[in-house]
Amino acid sequence: MDSDGTQDARGTHANPVPRPAGPPDAPRVPPQPGQSPGTLVANWLNEKRPAAEPGIWRFGYQRPKAARKAERLSPVTVAGMLIPLVVGLVVWSFWRRGEVPYEFTVLRLFTPDDWWWGGTLASPKQLAGEAVPYPGVEALEVYSGVSFAVLVYVVIRLGGWAVVARHFVGRKAQPARALIAALGALVALSFVFPDSFPAVGWDPVPVVTPLFSLLVLITDGYGVYESPSKQLLDTVVVLLVLWPFARLGAWLPLARTWLADRRRAAHGQDPAGVTEQPRARWPELREAGQHQAAELLAAELLAGRMNDVDCARIERGWTRARRLGRLADFTDTVLRQGAAAFTHPSGARDLTHRTARHDLLTGQVRIGRWTEAERTPLAYGGIGAALGPETLRTSLLVVGPSGAGKTRHVIAPVTEALTLQALTGSCAVVVVGGAGTPLGPDTAYDVVVRVGDPASVHDLDPYAEVDDPDEAAGFLAEALAGDLDGTGAERAARPLAQLLGPYRAAYGRFPSLPVLRELLEGDPATLAELRDRLAGDRHAAMRRELDARVRQAGAPGDPGPALADRLALLDRPAFDGFFGSGGDTVPSDGSGGDTLRPFSLRAVAHHPLRVRIDLPRHGHEEAARLIARLVLAQFARVAEEGEGTREHFVSLVLDDATGTVTPGSLRRIQRLRSRNAGVVLALRSVSDVPESLHGPLYGAVGCRMALSGVTTWDGGRFAEAWGTEWVETKDVAQHTVFADQPMTRVMHALRKLVTGKAVTTEAVTVRQVERERWSASELAHAVPPGHAVLSLTDVKGEHTPPLLVDLRG
Repeated sequence: MDSDGTQDARGTHANPVPRPAGPPDAPRVPPQPGQSPGTLVANWLNEKRPAAEPGIWRFGYQRPKAARKAERLSPVTVAGMLIPLVVGLVVWSFWRRGEVPYEFTVLRLFTPDDWWWGGTLASPKQLAGEAVPYPGVEALEVYSGVSFAVLVYVVIRLGGWAVVARHFVGRKAQPARALIAALGALVALSFVFPDSFPAVGWDPVPVVTPLFSLLVLITDGYGVYESPSKQLLDTVVVLLVLWPFARLGAWLPLARTWLADRRRAAHGQDPAGVTEQPRARWPELREAGQHQAAELLAAELLAGRMNDVDCARIERGWTRARRLGRLADFTDTVLRQGAAAFTHPSGARDLTHRTARHDLLTGQVRIGRWTEAERTPLAYGGIGAALGPETLRTSLLVVGPSGAGKTRHVIAPVTEALTLQALTGSCAVVVVGGAGTPLGPDTAYDVVVRVGDPASVHDLDPYAEVDDPDEAAGFLAEALAGDLDGTGAERAARPLAQLLGPYRAAYGRFPSLPVLRELLEGDPATLAELRDRLAGDRHAAMRRELDARVRQAGAPGDPGPALADRLALLDRPAFDGFFGSGGDTVPSDGSGGDTLRPFSLRAVAHHPLRVRIDLPRHGHEEAARLIARLVLAQFARVAEEGEGTREHFVSLVLDDATGTVTPGSLRRIQRLRSRNAGVVLALRSVSDVPESLHGPLYGAVGCRMALSGVTTWDGGRFAEAWGTEWVETKDVAQHTVFADQPMTRVMHALRKLVTGKAVTTEAVTVRQVERERWSASELAHAVPPGHAVLSLTDVKGEHTPPLLVDLRG
């Protein structure tokens, strides 16, 4: 790491990675009239992102519909609120013994005198000017406050007042919410203590009365003497009445916030805490005392000089600096470079063009929308479907015929998201596809390897810059013989290691592929020259390896000829000058211009690089599959480097994984999720994979997608992988009714004559049955065009069921 906090991402052989010029630092969303670009990015940064299940678009997640309907104020809800309230008023009027408390004074002002005679709702009349006593009223009068509190609680629970309060009051911002709750508490206290002025009389204003009531309780004013037990009981009643309003109004959190603000103001800090400040003001930096850096970044953001990539990149840099205890270096870099701090080694701060919707704070890319169907849970219906690093770490398998939209709707958005995340320093991506596949422009990548193209700048190192001959032999054996039934990668690795080890000991490097082909074919001159260079006691072990290879050459079952035939696919004039090792090679056109720089896939394990490898086409399909297998084998090996300490996610995207799935590659894919790495495999059909590997392939990946147009054979594999579920079914059976009575028979005959149908009765049987989540026929015929069935699993084990997703939404 340099002194300014950036990293110099270098390739192999001390050749620096090219740094294309970055695009303009303008936001991706066009500003609305009267809205500055900085405000757009600030709003995106401040947007709330609730946690969600895998595959739910967090930037637009909504609650299930059932929860939203529960808070809707419908006429039924209003009726349910008022009925317990009326019943409670009637009960309370009985408890007041016919006396007119001031809570009914307002009603008395607006009613004629001939209807209201000074009684209550339960006893509106008085006999000879006195209320009719009821038995046991004296006992209730002593505990009138407690009784009223219990009655209010029952009314609130039965009438659903808590739901309405959360709907209208719970969403109010502080301190308005606390004020509304305080007013409600005053009104409730006025009902509990109606006779607050024993010496003066009742007060017509119910809001002011509880204030004097509390004064009486505390100071025993107005010459009223009450026993300590009565004062204690009244105090308990007051606390019971105030407690629900304090919870509803969040008085205690508000008091803590005010006290914290006063402490911060006393120390010269910002009055608002981290949770109260908008994210665009960088509250975490302010909380840590980095006020200058926070002010500078906030000014850059509001001025429109920062985009979403800059925000995600600087937040990642802050997290890393805080973990390593390098806050001073972080602050110094931000103060010197501003929004350009911790820029990607290529110098790019954004892509020139985006085709998908991204949320870089969560690392998600939106690929569609979950459809509202019978099988879709409420939490998913109509919500955007997304892919992120947590799900891609378990690897993704995409199966769909040509034209179904694998590249356009899935591979291209995922590739674009990974390249954007690489600019933030959180990801390294290797994209493998055919030449001409729309996987982004060259400016979106740091390294572009065009195998077989004379204009290519980079070459692919077939040995991934390893020093161990056995590891290099494993790479080549997987690429050359991984799909051969008779040979296999395990048997092919032995003869390769017997040649690579002696050659490296003799020349200090591994052989080029043409030389390796000659060694496998048993060329006498090449073998004799190699043995002569191994003279000496220090090469005795290597001579034995080479002699063993010479003895085995030509024997029955020797994999050497088969490996040489496979190497002949890469030793063609179209690939002349490629797959070199141990130095630069001249381009195949012989122009003597710029030399090819060998690129090692090992670099992605140490730097957040963006690499694209274009495979040859038009007559070189078998060579392209061989190269793809080689890249997959090397990727699985380099993903092990820095295991547990590597901070960025490493991903490999194969736009066409035909011929790359082997028993060895499946074992490597299963181990990637624990190494912060993952692969994306796209297939036109499962038949492109050997039948014996169908089950292990679906078991190795955690995310599976079946696009529209798959065959029933492919759908059967998905249905088997997704399993079954228990569902409730109803069977309705109709049975003819046979009457025993003559009159009933006549009525049945008359009914049959009129309707033409016999009298029947229905028998309904409800049972639990086990049914496939998606059958092979449904996957082949019931998935509309532009849709897919997708199931996701993240590294923590959370998963989504296979659901229908609209890739065009």
